[in-house]
Amino acid sequence: MIQFTIRRLLMAIPVVFGILVVTFGLVRMIPGDPCRAMLGEKATQEVCDRFTKEHGLDKSIPVQFALYMGKILKGDFGNSIRFSRPVMIILVERLPMTLELGSLALILSIIVGIPAGIISAVKRNSIVDVVVMIGANMGVSMPVYWLGLMLAYVFALWLKGTPFWLPPSGRLTAGLTAVPFYTVWGWDLPVDSIRFHVAELISNLFLFNSIITQNWAVFKDALTHLILPSVALSTIPTAIIARMTRSSMLDVLRQDYIRTARAKGLMERWVILKHALRNAMLPIATIIGLELGILFGGAVLTETIFSLAGVGRMLFEAITARDFPIVQAFTVVIAVAYVLVNLLVDISYVFIDPRIRLD
Repeated sequence: MIQFTIRRLLMAIPVVFGILVVTFGLVRMIPGDPCRAMLGEKATQEVCDRFTKEHGLDKSIPVQFALYMGKILKGDFGNSIRFSRPVMIILVERLPMTLELGSLALILSIIVGIPAGIISAVKRNSIVDVVVMIGANMGVSMPVYWLGLMLAYVFALWLKGTPFWLPPSGRLTAGLTAVPFYTVWGWDLPVDSIRFHVAELISNLFLFNSIITQNWAVFKDALTHLILPSVALSTIPTAIIARMTRSSMLDVLRQDYIRTARAKGLMERWVILKHALRNAMLPIATIIGLELGILFGGAVLTETIFSLAGVGRMLFEAITARDFPIVQAFTVVIAVAYVLVNLLVDISYVFIDPRIRLD
């Protein structure tokens, strides 16, 4: 397994490099001038020339790419054109929001989607099956931006003043502060060190940070703010997982060993959960891995609607502002996330089906 993991990681290097090359070229093909996008249409040519030189945009694209790759190999993603700040710091600030949102949405999708698919398969052609499939089709077809607005309207306006009220935007209520765990524990970390950036990344995971610091007020508030966006984001993957679970379970339930298990007098629940579900999990695990990558990379609308400062929203704003360093860095991070998720899915096959060997 170790050799397989190393081989897959080495194979991922040209994939990430290719994505970086394509992204580097495409962002520079976007119509418009970065200077005009940042400084406005009234910026003089002299100001734009100075702006272009300061950010290295006056050089040829191959030279720009070579310089950028040199920085990447040193762990430096450069500085944001828009914010004049290191992209690494912006990434550390924005990535945790998307990780929390995507993870919670995926958990909801699994909790709802897999049981719904199992019930639908077991009760095939019944009213329960029809209801589940109608719900799955609605979930796939429903636009996230419309559902997000409707959820915010119902739970933030209609139910205002009731115990069911939920916040429509933001990560924390004004006045609450998530104190970093390294501050609570008295760690003294150099600001420019890798350890500091890793600690900041973990600290900006408000749910995890509040658990390890036992700040339950922040945990409850952060979780409450994530309910509406995670529900909106989870609708499509929930529907897809439910449909895949139903299809995979139907294939397994027709097998001879299921009939044999029933003939031996095993409880129906034991037959479904131990024999059928386990053998149906391979395609389900595959689709869960794909949906996880999509959730991390496609939360633009959800983060925009609920005013969440995550990777998707920042990526959209960076493309609009022609902020090349942010677009390139965030795209690479999303690509690496896809690669790692696919690797974890491949490794999970061994535990789901022991007959599989990773050669």
